[in-house]
Amino acid sequence: MKSVELVITPKAKDLGDNFVVRRALPDIQKRSVGPFIFWDHMGPVEFKEGEGMKVRAHPHIGLATITWLFSGEIMHRDSLGNEQPIRPGEVNWMTAGKGIVHSERSQAQVDGARLEGIQLWLALPKEHEEVEPSFYHCKEHEVPLIELNGVSLRLIAGKLMGSVSPVPVYSDLFYCTGKIGCKQSLELDLDDTHEAAIYVVSGKIKIGDQQFDKYSMIAFKSGSTLKFEATEDAEFMLFGGEVLPEKRHMWWNFVSTDKEKIEDAKRRWKEGEFPGVINENELIPLPKD
Repeated sequence: MKSVELVITPKAKDLGDNFVVRRALPDIQKRSVGPFIFWDHMGPVEFKEGEGMKVRAHPHIGLATITWLFSGEIMHRDSLGNEQPIRPGEVNWMTAGKGIVHSERSQAQVDGARLEGIQLWLALPKEHEEVEPSFYHCKEHEVPLIELNGVSLRLIAGKLMGSVSPVPVYSDLFYCTGKIGCKQSLELDLDDTHEAAIYVVSGKIKIGDQQFDKYSMIAFKSGSTLKFEATEDAEFMLFGGEVLPEKRHMWWNFVSTDKEKIEDAKRRWKEGEFPGVINENELIPLPKD
């Protein structure tokens, strides 16, 4: 456990219709892991007929988002005119830059429709905070597969072990999903300028003599060796990257190194200056301070 910096237990929140999200980042003791600043594990939830996830149109600045699904389907719509269903194994990468608006909706067609996935945000390097917004969708067959001593990894974004994801990232990072069999282990040496963490989706893993169950996030120290063993078949997310030097301010869906840009984004959303979303009429209003 000498390599472990912190163990984070996500905070669970029911958003209605038994739709639970588990938020691991930001944490009161650790605001980010490398460029990763927000982490929600959605579900798993089984919707009844007519129910579903319904996230109305809302804005972002200064960040990029990734959605990765284990089950179910979400319809992404944005102010660039994109209307893209997201399915398990596909990568949905949206760069907000100077400003984008999007909605996410999932509609159950029959009783028992299941939804589970990871949604996260990455801070953009300061020089890219105000890039033009963009959207990239990667099909399942385009996601690189890494096999290492019987451990299977899918490289969602960034680069790792000689593989490079086609997703257009803005900083040095890696984000993987993996499956590991009981008694198998994985080891990765971290660069001195990089942070990393593992999140247990299902099953159990062991680091040193300590065991971790599903929904645990374990953050590792920069320059250490990330090593763990499965004590039963497990599925996990492995992620990290270069630490960005500047402090990030976060308010609602806005991220920036400059508080004034967040205040301007508040004003623009309140006054209707952000562009509209294709086939979407409902908006999430600006929260009260």
